[in-house]
Amino acid sequence: MAVTYLITFTLNPGAKPLFLSLLHPVLDAMRHETDFLDAHVSESPDNPDRLLLLESWADHDAVLAVEIHRPYRKAYHAALPELLAQPREISVWRTLRRDSKKISDDFTAPQQTEPGN
Repeated sequence: MAVTYLITFTLNPGAKPLFLSLLHPVLDAMRHETDFLDAHVSESPDNPDRLLLLESWADHDAVLAVEIHRPYRKAYHAALPELLAQPREISVWRTLRRDSKKISDDFTAPQQTEPGN
């Protein structure tokens, strides 16, 4: 059964550029894994040092046995203690339904416009 991980990070002030430079290659590599479904990185509108990573995978057991041990995660995992202001918050959710609209592999946030423009 598909599973989604919600991982909340509270970063030390000024750590976000390094954090993202380590996370982005992990996400790029994950995209090619057989059981990978999707991932999203979001920033809190109230605190730019608080990020949410959503990862969806086809098989929870494969994530625990294989995916979290992939070599491309090593530098990212090793750096976390220095980058985080507090421990990650991780919750695991079983997928009941999944819908999506593919935006692109190179997503950039759209420019906000005033209503009616």
